[in-house]
Amino acid sequence: MTTATTGPTTAKGAVGTAHTRVEGRDKVTGAARYAGEIPFADLAHGWLVLSTVARGRIRSIDTDPVLGMPGVLAVLHHGNAPRVDTDYVGMLGIPPDPTAAVFQNDRVPHAGWPVALVVAGTPEQAREAAEALVVTYDTEPHDITLSADRPDAYPADGHMPAETEKGDLAAGLAASAVVVDEEYTTPEEHHSMMEPHAATALWDGGRLEVVDSNQGTTWIQGELVKMFSLDESSVRVRSEHVGGGFGSKGLRAHQVSAVMAATVLHRPVRVVMTRRQMFSLAGYRSPTTQHVRLGAGADGRLRALEHRSLNQTSTVYEFVEPGAGVARVMYDAGAHRTANHVVRLDVPSPTFMRAPGEAPGSFAIESAFDELAERCGVDPIDLRLRNEPEVGPVSGLPFSGRNLAACFNEGARRFGWAERDPRPGVRRDGRWLLGTGTAAASFQAGAGPSTALVTAEADGTFTVRIAAADIGTGARTALTLVAADALDVTPEQVRVRIGDSDFGPAMIAGGSMGTRSWAWAITEAARELRERLALGTSIPPEGITVRSDTTAALGALAQKERHSFGAQFAEVAVDTATGEVRVRRMLGIFAAGRIVNPLTARNQLVGGMVWGISMALHEEAVRDRASGGLYGPDLAGYHVATHADVPDVEADWVDDPDPDDPVGIKGVGEIGIVGAAAAVANAVWHATGVRHRSLPIRPDRVLSATVPAVGGGTDA
Repeated sequence: MTTATTGPTTAKGAVGTAHTRVEGRDKVTGAARYAGEIPFADLAHGWLVLSTVARGRIRSIDTDPVLGMPGVLAVLHHGNAPRVDTDYVGMLGIPPDPTAAVFQNDRVPHAGWPVALVVAGTPEQAREAAEALVVTYDTEPHDITLSADRPDAYPADGHMPAETEKGDLAAGLAASAVVVDEEYTTPEEHHSMMEPHAATALWDGGRLEVVDSNQGTTWIQGELVKMFSLDESSVRVRSEHVGGGFGSKGLRAHQVSAVMAATVLHRPVRVVMTRRQMFSLAGYRSPTTQHVRLGAGADGRLRALEHRSLNQTSTVYEFVEPGAGVARVMYDAGAHRTANHVVRLDVPSPTFMRAPGEAPGSFAIESAFDELAERCGVDPIDLRLRNEPEVGPVSGLPFSGRNLAACFNEGARRFGWAERDPRPGVRRDGRWLLGTGTAAASFQAGAGPSTALVTAEADGTFTVRIAAADIGTGARTALTLVAADALDVTPEQVRVRIGDSDFGPAMIAGGSMGTRSWAWAITEAARELRERLALGTSIPPEGITVRSDTTAALGALAQKERHSFGAQFAEVAVDTATGEVRVRRMLGIFAAGRIVNPLTARNQLVGGMVWGISMALHEEAVRDRASGGLYGPDLAGYHVATHADVPDVEADWVDDPDPDDPVGIKGVGEIGIVGAAAAVANAVWHATGVRHRSLPIRPDRVLSATVPAVGGGTDA
């Protein structure tokens, strides 16, 4: 195993070498400006007003006193805001969340619903006026309770089939020597990126310009074009630097309200969400209730597998957190059933969040596999390897590559797994009980159609233009390395410009598909440009530009199961007197395609693993049943892992180039979080003998559990 990767190479060999971020100096010196920092002449500021009730109607909005306050320019609400169209299918193949289509009616479907926008000359004036605005409601009873026995839950397809089934599940379970039949729950979780959502809208010469923080400029452009019934050429969206997204930075209320205000006032308007507003308006990971049943022979080989997942969605928008999807890839059985169900509640709309489906789903299935290993008396790694499928368990398609065994073998060697005593509760370090756990990981390796422009400049340099989004992942740097190799030049000869819808359609930064999709487009354009330059064509002052489009190339790919894989390992210490759980070390070994830039790739993998610690031990948004709102919707009340919580975390990889990708890329953005929480939870069981099936593993849950005798086991 080595951190160097194989795959296509050129004389320059930039891909696969560690490279600091090309925009790093600008970021650390403050020269890189984010969406909420860019100056505009005559800029006005909008402040969103959110509902204080969980369900009902707006009876009245008392705007007159607010309009008389210093600096106030306008108050937009359902009675005077421009009308928009929401009857369309968006770029991602799904309808837009009506939360973004602000001020269209008097309905309030959840606490924190946008009811008005106050616009003023300064942010302070806008906020003061917004807080003074009196909104009166006719309230209605609300329901925010998610439970496994909801009679109104229903199957929902989302971006994958709601249900899959093969074989006779009842017969498979009946014929099994060992059965695991348990329920697992995960809580509501929030993205909590550093940069809040921010957008500035202005009209310039009949063209709408939006400077935004998003995960895809052509995505947001397309949504605004359809929502406001505009021509595509009349809308430009720019988003050069993004301070984190994790799935939340799509079309939201702030962009739409900014466009409305700029249209009404004929001047630039900026709307920035507060941290508290982000907890209502930016989406979140839905809580899940998951039921897993595994039936196996005495040797641990599966005969039956069932994974059912239930998540909540809002009453205005259906979003599926496909927790059962991971079982469709990881393990096979003669009888195999999976289902993703949702229930509509009076809550904000959930959305994509790093490894949607796989993150909570892996906690359930990988915890259940650990329980099966315990009951069969089989090592947890051996159990997983005994159940390696030869083809997709549900699809029947061949895998483009499945190096999970290599990840486990290398990880076990480096983690010292062979020295592990399988009995729980036998290792101590003073007052601490020690334990180790493991889990498997997988995440899709897809690509989306993209275009790219590559220009050979007269001075011997090259400029790449692509509507990519670097949301902190290091994509700008990775694309520089890819372009350098494709052009057979050094990275210093390449300038990569991103984040502008004028560059043409491109895949969003999402689904771990960004870099793979953009690199493919750049490689195609660079190849054609090199062919033209090889003919001895002289370069004019304006340069020579080639445009690529990967739509046809991607459409020609054979159908396969394409995924990254990984093996997660964790060691924890548990103080049963205080309930404190400390992760002492983590190791993740991944098979995630050809690694373009080891420096930023490792950063992404470690970041995902840290999220796994946070998911396992800390993150939990709790709603007040009386108000429908969250307790402590800020970074003081919502605990994410910090430096004090993060121990020795190491991420590495095995060679795993994708043979169907021109660069060999798969993707590293999300695989790091998958299975990480399960590895920690499995380690807590090994330390204490107590099985925790609900996240997070809080101190009170540790204290309330009964610690068994050495070598025993019980449930929390």
